Amino acid sequence: MHLCTLLAVAAAKAALKACHLAGRPGSSLPGRAALKIDSHIIAPLAAQVRRGIIVTCGTNGKTTTNNLLCSALEAQGFRVVSNRLGANMKEGVAAALATAAGPLGLLDADYACLEIDEASAVHILPYLQPDHMIITNLFRDQLDRYGEIDLTMKALEEAIRLAPSMTLVINGDDPLTAFLAKKSGRRFASFGVSEKVAGAGATEDVSSGEVRESRFCENCGAPLKYEFYHFSQLGVYHCPSCGFGRPAINYDASGVRLSPELSLDVIESGAATVDSSSPQKIKPAFRESTAAPVRISAPMTGFYNVYNILAVYSVLRELRLPADKLNEVLRDYKPQFGRGEVFHVGQNSEQKILLNLAKNPAGFNQNITAMLQDRSAKDLIIVINDNAQDGRDVSWLWDVDFDRLADDTIRSITVSGLRALDMQLRLKYVEIESVCAPTVEEAIARCLADGCGNLYVLVNYTALYEAHQYLEGIQK
Repeated sequence: MHLCTLLAVAAAKAALKACHLAGRPGSSLPGRAALKIDSHIIAPLAAQVRRGIIVTCGTNGKTTTNNLLCSALEAQGFRVVSNRLGANMKEGVAAALATAAGPLGLLDADYACLEIDEASAVHILPYLQPDHMIITNLFRDQLDRYGEIDLTMKALEEAIRLAPSMTLVINGDDPLTAFLAKKSGRRFASFGVSEKVAGAGATEDVSSGEVRESRFCENCGAPLKYEFYHFSQLGVYHCPSCGFGRPAINYDASGVRLSPELSLDVIESGAATVDSSSPQKIKPAFRESTAAPVRISAPMTGFYNVYNILAVYSVLRELRLPADKLNEVLRDYKPQFGRGEVFHVGQNSEQKILLNLAKNPAGFNQNITAMLQDRSAKDLIIVINDNAQDGRDVSWLWDVDFDRLADDTIRSITVSGLRALDMQLRLKYVEIESVCAPTVEEAIARCLADGCGNLYVLVNYTALYEAHQYLEGIQK
């Protein structure tokens, strides 16, 4: 081990200790300190991971998918290093690896599960050389940072090229991730939902109000034909012009139920025989099929979590590992840092607060769908900031179906954050009244004092830490 690497590990550990003393999580700063000393520190640490490195990319669902996979591997007795708090840029990945290493720079890990920002992947994957990459979905997100969706696709395409031995695990219901797999020519496995799901908002209507990121074939530019959409561009599709289409689904969910908790059957299929001349067919990863569906249940809300669960199941099976402990993992799983996190406050913990990240149209629409599946009375807080990490451009708010908030179960709506007035205007446009609170803390305090005891808090990225800290404090 080079002296430079040892010093970088020591710096990371010292920075982590300083962060903890200051009451901060230390998910990125230790990595920044390590990279200042050894800019290549990721490579020698990643090379010590014994069994495999799995990275998770995609617009929505990265943190939940990554953390569930980490827990599923740990449940099987493996030692796993992971950036569980969602610090997914180069500093966060370096921090996860360096702080997990011993003082001599030795990393005792069977697997590494690492969430990676799509725009940063090209700067990280050459050092990691992962064995598998999950791509959850690709939606429009932070236009002033990522640009339009095609720029994100180009960044991921280049990152995939830089890790030549990597197998892809993709959401086959997303034509964008499917096209990425096709263009890469890599081995891949796909997961998806081949039937309509009651309560998930499936529709055949291409003209419905929801924004679709991919109405046209990435292969030839002709309009895609959908049997139905689940949400956004996710669904069952094909191109009548060139033949591009939804790939054969290797891990297919059926019998999906969204309440009272999520449940689904996973049906595995073996590798399909494909015609290499057909533009919709990509060389799939080899796998064995199971004889019977596997029933999975999870105390979660939201159809989007079906995809997160499918991604985890798919990777376990691609690693030739059993998935028999996944139900136990899901039952015990505690959502991380504002990803469907539930707080109970009050003298007898009688008031329930659900905190969730909502940072783009697709994610916000799915949060609204999940919230409206709860037919009890509720209050709602929406917090919108426009700091650099959020993206300065909040025009995406006009692509969210906020008219659905005109629902009898929603007693009140409070807006807050740096762009609270923009949010209030957006609601006023669909004739929905709201009140404005100067801070997140005041918004929550008001709703707890005057509300019905069932509170939903939807925040974008930089508002998440403030809301989480306040809720943790009052829960104690």
